[in-house]
Order: sequence, then structure tokens, then C-alpha cells
Amino acid sequence: MIAIISAGIAPGLAILSYFYLKDQYEAEPIYMVFRSFAFGALLVFPIMFIQYVLETEQIIDSKVLLAFFSSGLLEEFFKWFILFVTIYPHVHFDEHYDGIVYGVASSLGFATLENILYLIGNGLEFAVGRALLPVSSHALFGVIMGYYMGKGKFSELSEKRKWILFSLMVPVILHGLYDYILVAHKLWPLYMVPFMLCLWWFSLHKAKKARMIKHNKYAVALKQ
Repeated sequence: MIAIISAGIAPGLAILSYFYLKDQYEAEPIYMVFRSFAFGALLVFPIMFIQYVLETEQIIDSKVLLAFFSSGLLEEFFKWFILFVTIYPHVHFDEHYDGIVYGVASSLGFATLENILYLIGNGLEFAVGRALLPVSSHALFGVIMGYYMGKGKFSELSEKRKWILFSLMVPVILHGLYDYILVAHKLWPLYMVPFMLCLWWFSLHKAKKARMIKHNKYAVALKQ
């Protein structure tokens, strides 16, 4: 059991540490990051219950709806809602890159508990595959969500609603595509590899842009 819990936690902790340590200026308080992680983890139970009801009652019988609604919209909406209510208005969310840190923390809280439960039910032999796909994809959806939420918070009033909408819809669409590849294609690895490579590139590109905004701000402050 210790081995399973360790294997379930390790990939999420590694990815979270990477994005947290990339914040070179005024890193976010650990307790705030942990709080986002914990809120994300708590979402697992209500989401699993709703998905169970949808499946057992056969409310959704389409692979497209299964991917984009039951997984994409349901999971990303709850993560977005928690982030928007608990983090977006908080005083510590005072830089663009902060949205990425908290977005990743919330998403990885969800992915980590989900991963532990899956490994308990199915065995340790799935640990590597789970780390490479579900855990990392949730983290990257969190990067994108946090990036656009940060862009919304620090944009002009006329632009805020657009970027906040992006912070929900872009992760929903990407998550839906991810799940659709898994459920709709027998040869899903042929599609998943390029999809994940593009997702990593897109997410790291957004994270780099957010860090550069923060770097430029502090560089200007030091010159004054």
C-alpha cells in the first residue's frame, strides 16, 4: 500500500515542484499552494459520483458526449470554479504566473487522488502509464487554465470576460480531445503521442510567456 500511495503521489509532486520552482520572484506561500491542491483532491468524490450516475443510468451513450461532457466539461468546470472562487479574488494572486501555479496545484490535487484510487484498484503496474498520461495531462490543463485566468485578472476591464471564458473553455476542449482519442480510437497511441507533445509545447510556451511578464516587471522595478 505504501508503494502504491508513493507511486500515486510522486508524479504529481514532481510536476508541481517544477512549476512552483520556476517562479523566481516572490514564490507563492506553500499553504496557499497546498490549499489549492487539497481543494482539487476533494473534487474527486463528487465528480466520480456524478460520472457514476451518468454511466449507470446510461444518460450518455455517445463517445463524443462522454469525452467532452462527462470528462472534459464536468472535471474542468469544477476545477475552474474552485480556482475562480477561492484563488482568483485572493490577495496572493497578484502576478500573471501565479495563476499557473495555483491552476497546476488544483489540477494535480485532483489527478493525484484519482491516480492513487486507480492504482489501488488496478495495481502498481499502471503507475508509469498513469504518470505519463492522466497525471501530466491534468497538470497541463491546469497550466492553460491558470494562464488565461491570470491574463483575465490583469487585463483591461473590457478584456476580462473573454480571458476568463478562455480559462474554462480551452481546457474543456483539450480535455475532451484527450478523452475522445482514448475512447474512440483503437490505435489511440498513434494519436495520443503527437497530441501530448503539442499539449506540452503549448503549455510550456504559455508558462514561459507568463514568467517573462513577471521577469520584465521586476526588471523595470529594479531599474527605478
